[in-house]
Amino acid sequence: MTTTIAYDDIAGLAGTDLGWSDWLEITQERVNGFADATDDHQWIHTDPERAKDGPFGSAIAHGFLTLSLAVSFWTELLDVTGVSTKVNYGLDKVRFVSPVTVGSRVRMNAVVAEVAEVAGGYQLAVDQTIEIDGGTKPAVVARGLYRFYR
Repeated sequence: MTTTIAYDDIAGLAGTDLGWSDWLEITQERVNGFADATDDHQWIHTDPERAKDGPFGSAIAHGFLTLSLAVSFWTELLDVTGVSTKVNYGLDKVRFVSPVTVGSRVRMNAVVAEVAEVAGGYQLAVDQTIEIDGGTKPAVVARGLYRFYR
């Protein structure tokens, strides 16, 4: 569910748990498209038959593919109105905790850890956890940095 707030209310977001995004299935087609975009065609990602005999028993998503989904999950969780520009400013600490096998579903939880004023706007530091449906450990944990300008 999307939380929608006005720009003037951003300062009060610190500590807010924005909940969970919808589930997204990781398909082989998505993994192959990411491999093409990044020129990373390692067999553990792109050769499902060979990957059956690999360490995970299946092809797995690239860690950076799973991380990149944070952008779409984030926009699903928070909408700030009354802004001229929204910027994905970067990341602080990132960890790839568990592999995501092809066919798995993932979703993200986001908690606004900090809100800081920056020239012309606000920066949010957001603790993000991407979990695997039925998994015991998250796939990715990261702190995303997002800026909103009036």
